[in-house]
Amino acid sequence: MTPANPHLRVVILAGGAGSRFWPASTPARPKQFLPLVSSRPLVADTVLRALELVPVGQVRIVAGRHLESPLAAALPEVPPGCFLWESHRRSTAPALAWATWRAWRSDPDAVIVSLHSDHVIRPTAAFRSLVGRAARIAARRDVLLTVGAQPDRPDTGYGYLQPGEVMDGSGGGGTGEPPRSVLRFHEKPDARQAAEYVRRGFLWNTGIFVWRASVFLKELREHAPGIAALLPRLEAGDVTGFFRRAPTVSVDEAVLERSRTCVMLPASFHWDDVGSWEALARTRAADQRGNTRAGDVVCVESDDNIVYSEDRRVVLFGVREMVVVATGDVTMVTTREHARELKRLVERLPSSSRLQRT
Repeated sequence: MTPANPHLRVVILAGGAGSRFWPASTPARPKQFLPLVSSRPLVADTVLRALELVPVGQVRIVAGRHLESPLAAALPEVPPGCFLWESHRRSTAPALAWATWRAWRSDPDAVIVSLHSDHVIRPTAAFRSLVGRAARIAARRDVLLTVGAQPDRPDTGYGYLQPGEVMDGSGGGGTGEPPRSVLRFHEKPDARQAAEYVRRGFLWNTGIFVWRASVFLKELREHAPGIAALLPRLEAGDVTGFFRRAPTVSVDEAVLERSRTCVMLPASFHWDDVGSWEALARTRAADQRGNTRAGDVVCVESDDNIVYSEDRRVVLFGVREMVVVATGDVTMVTTREHARELKRLVERLPSSSRLQRT
């Protein structure tokens, strides 16, 4: 590995409820705490990727205070000073404004890499190389840089990036495709739109962002004055007041979709945001009959099932295309088709049925 960039800071967004992974995921244990891909929680995998880029002292993890205990348990290698605790959930724009402002205050040349805590990225070497290129570009150019992943299917669960012209004099060193302007951000489409986006060469919006802190704060003041006006509260040490008054809005909507400085690099790695139980079939190896299993699971004369068990043996016999999740005191059984609509199920359940012991 090359020496770490002293100006680079990695911000990991570790909030979110992950209701599409019910019953394993609950507000007290969101998706990022589940071992969906490896034996480690997703957030631990993300921190390991971050440590390929910078020392642990240059990592900041943003989350609500209610997740302090589970994060400490999942990340024993991360010192307490690396956590930034939100007093109120306000989505990604206020969280990144806070983290970016802190980095800028300590280093006016700081470059931010923003990662979500619950994504799958392989291989790490390709990720490290591309983020290194992005950081070099961001250090030299006044741009907000995002990473787009090449779709392998029309997917209604992802946002899309519409690429524009190649950025002049992009530089940055290294190999790979040059950055392009982003003509437009497209929110999650319906099935017809998703197929059209893929046909037209749009890329998935991975939510991986790289920018120089000073550039982001300038764009924040121009495009999100409701958040920028609250920055003096951070200067005064009133983080609670900042979050109490901040609007609930994503950084895409508040800044990136409005900015004329946004550019994108195509991902040179596999990316998946693991948005539903169906994603396990993409991120874990299946057996010879197409069953994807996590935990103590036995499948007999069964095909193309997804089974996740944390604390008991689950046996399937003579069934196909099912999703079975056994955790705590809840066992959920549905079809792979209906598993995509799990959020709708959770919304219809009595509140007492949404939780289970963890």
